[in-house]
Amino acid sequence: MTVDKPQLPVSFFGMAVGTLAWGHAWRTAVQLWALPAWTANLAVGLGLALWLGILLAYANKWRLQARIARLELDHPVQSAMAALGPVSTLLAAISLKPWLPEAAWGLYALGVSAQLALGLWLVGRFWQGGRAPESVNASAYLPGVAQNFVAATASASFGYTALGAMFFGAGVLTWLTLESLVLQRAATLAPLPEAQRPLQGIQVAPAVVGGLSYLSLTAGSPDLVAQMMLGYGLYQALLAARQFAWSRQGGFTPSYWAYSFGVMALATMAMRILQRDPTEPLWLALAPVLFVLANGVMALLLWHTAALARQGRLLPPLAPAP
Repeated sequence: MTVDKPQLPVSFFGMAVGTLAWGHAWRTAVQLWALPAWTANLAVGLGLALWLGILLAYANKWRLQARIARLELDHPVQSAMAALGPVSTLLAAISLKPWLPEAAWGLYALGVSAQLALGLWLVGRFWQGGRAPESVNASAYLPGVAQNFVAATASASFGYTALGAMFFGAGVLTWLTLESLVLQRAATLAPLPEAQRPLQGIQVAPAVVGGLSYLSLTAGSPDLVAQMMLGYGLYQALLAARQFAWSRQGGFTPSYWAYSFGVMALATMAMRILQRDPTEPLWLALAPVLFVLANGVMALLLWHTAALARQGRLLPPLAPAP
């Protein structure tokens, strides 16, 4: 059964990922600075509601437009966005754990299984070759890096630290192997199409999402590895800010949510390092600044996304049959 009406793209799971990460940031801020607990609950509740709504809408897409959903999974760029589904499910499991631990564990089991199966399928297809070099961009990090890092954090959250360590190792080594490939494509081939340029915001995420995984698997004062990962994430955020004028030439689209996960993880990692080392002047200065900036980014994303929805331009037009 098909309908001639645009359905939600799989990349919209990025909105759920960013909003759930926003909730995690607020939970950390409440612990660190004794902010009102309702602020974190509101952010987490919004993230869970958005995740559930997008999940149901995407399931409906498979019911109504299965052909288009399959074409997304065959596309070299759009297929990587499918990894945001399991990532958002794992973040939802962590978010739900303090309120409904048994339901949260069920989501965790579902998310870990889905991310492993999807990651093996997508990364395995990458290894089979035949991919055009022009199709490589930062979205390549999502199946093998983002999924494994978030699975590591979720596993540690539910007490499975040994399993989390293995996911962390898979994420780190996949990240390091992909980094030079993504940079080589950006540096040596034609510039990314305008529609794909906001995806460079994903580049901020690996170091700090992985850094949060590392902190969840370790204890005590933040060591050199944690500080290195925070430093590299901050460097990538500054680079993204330098690139922003070039990236935004096509105007605002929902693809700008690619910045949200990295920005939120950067602020959250700085706050968690401050929790473990509360006397270091650098962390004392950096954590609140990054938290305020992250909330500013989230406010802009929510505002512009709501504006697109009011104008009826949030969903892309229905693609013609090939």
